[in-house]
Amino acid sequence: MRIGFRTVKTAVGVCLSILIAELLQLSYFSSAGILTLLCIQRTRKQSIAAVLDRFFACLIGMLMSSALFWLLGYHVWSILALYLLFIPVLVRFRLQNGIASSSVIIMHSYVRGHVSLAFFANELGIIVVGLGVALLVNLYMPGLDRQIDQFKREVSAKMASIFHELGQYLREGSSLWDGKELLELGDLLQRARHLAVLEVENNVTGKLNPFYYYVDKKSQQFQIIERMVPLVSRIGLRLEQGERIGEFLQQLGNNIDRIDMSGEYLKQLKAIREYHKVLPMPRDRSEFESRASLFTLANELESFLISTEVTARVAGHPDLSPGKIRS
Repeated sequence: MRIGFRTVKTAVGVCLSILIAELLQLSYFSSAGILTLLCIQRTRKQSIAAVLDRFFACLIGMLMSSALFWLLGYHVWSILALYLLFIPVLVRFRLQNGIASSSVIIMHSYVRGHVSLAFFANELGIIVVGLGVALLVNLYMPGLDRQIDQFKREVSAKMASIFHELGQYLREGSSLWDGKELLELGDLLQRARHLAVLEVENNVTGKLNPFYYYVDKKSQQFQIIERMVPLVSRIGLRLEQGERIGEFLQQLGNNIDRIDMSGEYLKQLKAIREYHKVLPMPRDRSEFESRASLFTLANELESFLISTEVTARVAGHPDLSPGKIRS
């Protein structure tokens, strides 16, 4: 059994809201803890949305229940009529997430047996304390910097390993690689995207999140690598062109975190492709197909390098917007 940070926040928030409501001498003070419990969310953005939904749902529930019980009386069938009207109203205004929270206030009205200004003031106090404490507790979220740095290191290591294996195959013509790093990289990027979304939703200031664009660009690079692997596998001959590109791939693997915006690697790739243009024509069909695959592989490498440089710009300039990055 493991006690997570969200569990601790929930326990502290519930106890704190009950304590405050009790100190304010509110009736049904324990209900403030229930409202807090229902509002604890995973991110700041979700928390703010949950508090707003539940606040308006509670107000609507308090007004509708008071009016309907006054008209129909405080009977069980009155609750049936109330929910037949109340739930569609909340759904209409997209406040359905507040049904459970507002039910706490509705039951207070039913048990009370009558309404008054003092009752409304008491219920409003419970709502403000319960939801307010939930909002305050959720404003603190643990930093994700260590997890983000770990993901970046693992992504770089997987990409470097893949490039080394592809380069070795092109240079030596054989490899025992089983491709597991490719699968692991895909799974890693899925988990990194989930973390990036959490980081975005924890940022209520609207400031752009560099890690989100980092994951997006790395996912694009992963798609490029997925296209490169079958191209390399179709090259059945050891060719001078293949050895040159294989050496270039291993060089990229050794410097996967140091591909900057200078365009140096693009220049090297262009020089390799220009050299290939002056080589003699293929001697047979097999060489022709292998050289065609190498040509396509070079195109994919160019796309990868361009994407990598954009990723470097994002990492170095957190305030860049997607539009500015593309420009």
